[in-house]
Amino acid sequence: MLRMGRRHPVDSSSGRAGLGGRLKAVYRRHIDYRREVAIRLLLSFVVTFALVRALTFGIRYHLLPVGNVVTPGGLHIHHYVWGGLVVFLVGFLALTLDRPQWHPWLAIPYGIGAALVFDEFALLLNLQDVYWAKQGRQSLDAVVIVAVLLAVFLVAERFWRAAAREVAEWLRR
Repeated sequence: MLRMGRRHPVDSSSGRAGLGGRLKAVYRRHIDYRREVAIRLLLSFVVTFALVRALTFGIRYHLLPVGNVVTPGGLHIHHYVWGGLVVFLVGFLALTLDRPQWHPWLAIPYGIGAALVFDEFALLLNLQDVYWAKQGRQSLDAVVIVAVLLAVFLVAERFWRAAAREVAEWLRR
């Protein structure tokens, strides 16, 4: 029989931690604060990008019962505007709260906002609506670059910190 406690699930028949508890323990041993932030940022960025691309595809080809956000005057408000607002708000909170324990939670909306902005990177770069044009590929390239850089940081974060310490030490000499 499996008993679930608040912290660690325990298999009451053997007294050993269940698989969920053991995986959580491994996670806690190997994931520090910075890696937690990077994981949440990467996942929220990639998932949001995929969902937004699917949503815009569905809107463009009338597969969904929703449309673009348009003002009464006919101005189409692109989703990079909402992403910029989210990134600004999360950055403001991160700077003013001065509580690092919030950073893993703030990484999620930050990743969402960044994905909304980078999904329309080509629009900002070309200063015209090229989302579905050939130049729209620039947005995909930008998203891949950002996701890869986040993944590289996540995978090699400890190495980069150690390398930065070595460079700083070398520069001091």
